[in-house]
Amino acid sequence: MTTVVPKRTRTKKATSQTKSQQSEPHEVKTRLKDINGRRHAIIEHVKPELDGGQFPIKRIVGDTINVEADIFTDGHNVLEAVCCYRFSGETAWQETPMKPIDNDRWQGEFAVERCGEYEYTILAWVDHLLTWELDFKKRIAAQQDVSVELLIGAELVEKAAGRAAGNDAKALKQFAGQLRGKNLAKAIETAQSEDLKALTIAYPDRSLAKAYDRILKITVDETFARFSSWYELFPRSWSKTPGKHGTFKDIERILPELQSMGFDVLYFPPIHPIGFEKRKGKNNALETTAEDPGSPWAIGSPEGGHKDILKALGGVKDFENLIKKAAKQGIRVAMDIAFQCAPDHPYVKSHPEWFRWRPDGTVQYAENPPKKYQDILPINYESEDWQNLWLELKSIFEFWIEKGIKIFRVDNPHTKPFIFWDWLINELKQTFPDTVFLAEAFTRPKVMQRLAKGGFSQSYTYFTWRNTKQELEDYLTELTQTELKEYFRPNFWPNTPDILHESLQKGGKPMFISRLVLAATLSSNYGIYGPAYELCINEPIAPGKEEYLNSEKYEIKSWNRNDPGSIRDVITRVNRIRLENRALQATDTIRFLTVNATENQENQQLIAYLKTSEDKKNRIMVIVNLDPKNVQSGWVQVPVRELGLEHNRTYIVHDLLSSSRYHWQGEWNYIELNPFQMPAHILRMNNG
Repeated sequence: MTTVVPKRTRTKKATSQTKSQQSEPHEVKTRLKDINGRRHAIIEHVKPELDGGQFPIKRIVGDTINVEADIFTDGHNVLEAVCCYRFSGETAWQETPMKPIDNDRWQGEFAVERCGEYEYTILAWVDHLLTWELDFKKRIAAQQDVSVELLIGAELVEKAAGRAAGNDAKALKQFAGQLRGKNLAKAIETAQSEDLKALTIAYPDRSLAKAYDRILKITVDETFARFSSWYELFPRSWSKTPGKHGTFKDIERILPELQSMGFDVLYFPPIHPIGFEKRKGKNNALETTAEDPGSPWAIGSPEGGHKDILKALGGVKDFENLIKKAAKQGIRVAMDIAFQCAPDHPYVKSHPEWFRWRPDGTVQYAENPPKKYQDILPINYESEDWQNLWLELKSIFEFWIEKGIKIFRVDNPHTKPFIFWDWLINELKQTFPDTVFLAEAFTRPKVMQRLAKGGFSQSYTYFTWRNTKQELEDYLTELTQTELKEYFRPNFWPNTPDILHESLQKGGKPMFISRLVLAATLSSNYGIYGPAYELCINEPIAPGKEEYLNSEKYEIKSWNRNDPGSIRDVITRVNRIRLENRALQATDTIRFLTVNATENQENQQLIAYLKTSEDKKNRIMVIVNLDPKNVQSGWVQVPVRELGLEHNRTYIVHDLLSSSRYHWQGEWNYIELNPFQMPAHILRMNNG
């Protein structure tokens, strides 16, 4: 059936087609100008690569970067590829060869040797000389006439000689002459010479090399960005005289003790002047007395703001002296940066445009309905004066970096624009590459991940709320076996001044120990809100709440750390174990093991996992009883073959917590953990 098209419509359509046909040659010509049709290599699916190269991966000094990609070309030509890398700002690239591993997948590696930012990419090309050598051998095997192929090879080798210099150039010219020689047997022998092949590899023709279309980046941090043990305390609670406001001098007194416990990061909540207006009292009360010190997070008063120190703690010189004395003990001081202001912060008067003002003329204080924070004003990042605001906030970091601070715990970064952190951290890292930023963001997964991509060195996690065996295994698998491992460095905290989880409220001392062991061995970065954790403080402000009763956030405490219920000795042992075993100084080497209660039923109250050092010499197995009330037992499956242990031979496991040694044999071995004695094993695996 024929469809009749109206004449006018047909004419219009024909005209349109004619225009298209007229413009097509020009469009094709434009496209061809942008194409180099002689570059045939294809580079795809590069790993590691974050969001098309938008964000850098994270590593520490001394790490080896393993780069993989799909690299292939048309036909059967031989490909060569290199991974190119350099420290940002340098013009020259260094190279490391890439080798095919399987199904057009290639791999190469290089080491990062200093703190800062590196760049890397991939270069691939068709190597016609190697292709000729490969085909030549096939022709010889098939007993074909190779006289013409020898001449082709001679031309290719001569071109290689032009790329070489010195003795190598002379050798290549000699090889080319031999390929052209009348002695066929000698020419054939030369064509298959390993010496010729070595020289051709050394001087490839890269004139048609294809570069990957992106330059990828690596943020390289110091070792303590990956492995650190944090102890949080409020300096005001450490006076020798109960009830008296503590000072930095008081903290100097306990530095040797913290060092002996194995902590290398001492973290203070904000040390700035605390606002008087709307100050909170005990247990977050709205009414206060003259003795109430207020919350350190209500920053700023007529005494000063974010670049000042609360006078009761001491002066700037006292703080600088503390930083230096801590460093001598191997301890870094970490500061809290909270970009928020008390109502009487100097910024409120000098820069009212940086805050939100309500229609009734009052300033908007912080809220997270139904929670209210009357003593805190959030900063308005949509202010028309945002550029000066950003520069001022950047200057706060710079001020404290100049005083000797290199680690910052950033309060609630998820309530500030991502683009702000991207800019600020990048700016600071360019000048101070060894600075570490911990993101205190207990929020949605994608938000936490975006902050980590944007530059935060470490991140708070959901560990506090992962308590069952399945929850812990699933969460650690996500952190260590997905793309998260490239940029998200977890820092596990079983408690904070804001968070007293229900498991600690009800589980007593056994739960405090088991959660400590889990935090310190699952993650290479971990921390505790120190004195409260040592003493197993577990009374909430109300049933169903995760906040401490009589929280130190609102009052000065006097801690009796020599109380018989203290678990300080266990904390010290765990930290010593971490320091002495490289297997526990990384997070992503973890492997979970099966623990059966019966032959076919797994014990859900016993979690077991194995960690190994890079050289496989240090092997640590951790087994934790998640039940704080009952003895749990079972049979743990040990991957003996992977550990290099003979299946039927006895081997020794050394419990580093108790100093006990056990003789095990084969895959399945019996374990039993009494929570009232010690709810965990940290076992070092030794050959028998």
